[in-house]
Amino acid sequence: MTSLERLHERHAAALLRFERENRAFFARTVPDRGDDYFAGFAARHADLLAEQATGLIHLHVLVDGHGAVLGRFNLVDVADGTAELGFRVAEHATGRGVATDGVRRVIELAADDYGLHTLVARAALDNAGSLGVLRRTGFTAVGEVLLAGQPGLRHVRALTPTRSGL
Repeated sequence: MTSLERLHERHAAALLRFERENRAFFARTVPDRGDDYFAGFAARHADLLAEQATGLIHLHVLVDGHGAVLGRFNLVDVADGTAELGFRVAEHATGRGVATDGVRRVIELAADDYGLHTLVARAALDNAGSLGVLRRTGFTAVGEVLLAGQPGLRHVRALTPTRSGL
């Protein structure tokens, strides 16, 4: 059983472990965070929580029944009812629908809890996994982008509240 949780200070140790254990895996498809990210993790985590409190970002972790982080699902650059979706899933959890499930859950939160009406996302052309997740969760490719100098696609998804009464 997994749980999608809003990022909290209690997630710091598990999130750092997730990032360290999957660093090489993530670096295959997205730019590496660099050594400074890990050295200053505690301060960065606190800064992110403070920024989240302003409503400009909404950060989430997908955790298993033991509290281990399986993935991150973030909404950033929140403004005027729109946000950018970013996500990453642990290597050992890929190919099992974990990313698709996490993105679907964040889409629901975005529409129902955060009042967003549009999400945008970007994925590199060589990141077949992320492109597939975006396609399966209703995103439409709308243009080409460069991601760290590599070709990619920009995607958009309109949101509709799913809970009754909204």
